[in-house]
Amino acid sequence: MAGWFSFLHGEATAGDVLALHRVEDVLRRAGIGHDVVWSPGFRPDAPHLDDVRPAAYTHLVFVCGPLHGPQIEDLHRRFAHCVRIAVGTSVIDPGGPAVTGFHRVLARDGAPGTVPGPDLAARAPGLPALPVAGLILTHGQHEYGPRRRHEQVAGALTGWLAGRDCARLELDTRLDAHDWRLCATPAQLESVLTRLDLVVTDRLHGLVLALRAGVPALAVDPVAGGAKVTAQAHACGWPALVPAERLDAARLERWWHWCLTDGRRAAAETRERFRGAGAAAPPDAADGLLAALEGRVAA
Repeated sequence: MAGWFSFLHGEATAGDVLALHRVEDVLRRAGIGHDVVWSPGFRPDAPHLDDVRPAAYTHLVFVCGPLHGPQIEDLHRRFAHCVRIAVGTSVIDPGGPAVTGFHRVLARDGAPGTVPGPDLAARAPGLPALPVAGLILTHGQHEYGPRRRHEQVAGALTGWLAGRDCARLELDTRLDAHDWRLCATPAQLESVLTRLDLVVTDRLHGLVLALRAGVPALAVDPVAGGAKVTAQAHACGWPALVPAERLDAARLERWWHWCLTDGRRAAAETRERFRGAGAAAPPDAADGLLAALEGRVAA
């Protein structure tokens, strides 16, 4: 079985791979053995087109995507002896060689005289629910001079997260009324944060805004010796803090697990404490503002 996910210069989309899973499920239930070829750029350790012997197969099934271009035409030449079937595909040019090279085209759309059908991804087997992690990093804060470890921290966090089976969402606390990729108001950002399972951050406000939303934060202080992230974690009574000098996978794993278990309750309790009124709320600098103003006026 092949698809656009098989070509070195193709691409693997979530929809394409789910469509493949749907077809695999059908073949598996029917007891039909099959192999899948992948792009070496996407799955280096899987079988690739250059690795397989066309003579070893009786059928070629092409899954999902548009039927056009030289890469599909080359499949017809390489597997000329095979029965070639396209399934769940879009037909761009019914008379083009990429289309006519197939013995059978079970199209999702574009085939003359046929009604469009649902994409194969719609009925793919169910998937497990995975943690959704927001990543909030800063690459600035040059005021800390030689104590900065921001590049090392960002590299370690992104490399570590890339290896975790989770959904990752890169976020920024910076607001912009003109850039659609950024939130324009705090309410917009908070609406995103409340939908996450945890936040991984090296920013003070990444930590505080996550806790304000009731979401556990795995915080890393990117300044050697500790600076405002450490101070804020202590002020909020938040334990999931890793110093830049002690940043390693083992500590990240431990706090990741804690954030997704006990940390959920701790974050919810922190949020309620932030929302408390009067004596129930933790004091902050604004509580002393009126006294400071009155003192200055009196002076």
